[in-house]
Amino acid sequence: MNQQHSPLTFDEFQTWFRHYDDVRGLTDDPPLAVLARLVEEVGEIARHVLRLEGEKPLDETAREAERAALALELADAFIFLTKLANIYAIEWTPTIHAAMQKAEHRFDVEDGRREAQRRRSARTHRRAKGE
Repeated sequence: MNQQHSPLTFDEFQTWFRHYDDVRGLTDDPPLAVLARLVEEVGEIARHVLRLEGEKPLDETAREAERAALALELADAFIFLTKLANIYAIEWTPTIHAAMQKAEHRFDVEDGRREAQRRRSARTHRRAKGE
C-alpha cells in the first residue's frame, strides 16, 4: 500500500479504463449489470468499515489489513462508477468540477461549520442514549 505512484488525473484513469474495457471486449455490459456490481462493492466497503468501527477492537496488524482491503474495495467501486460514466459518456473532470461548485454553493464555510456541529451533537446525543 505504501508504493509510490505517479499522480493520475481523472481523465487519464478514464481513458485507461476505456481502453482496458475495449481491448477485453467489455464495453457492452448492460448498465443495470454494472450498477449491480457497484452495489456489491458498496456492500463490501460497508463490511470493512463495520470491522474498522465495530465493537471488537483490532490489533494494529489486523487494522492495517482492513484498511488495505477497504482501499481496494473503494477502488473497485470507483472502477464501476467509471464504467457507468463511460457507458453514458460522462467525463469525470467536468463532472467533478461541477460537483465541487455545487458543494461550495450548498454550504458556505459558516453553514458547513454549523452542519458539522449539528452532526457532532447528534452523534454525542445518540452515544449518550446508548444507540
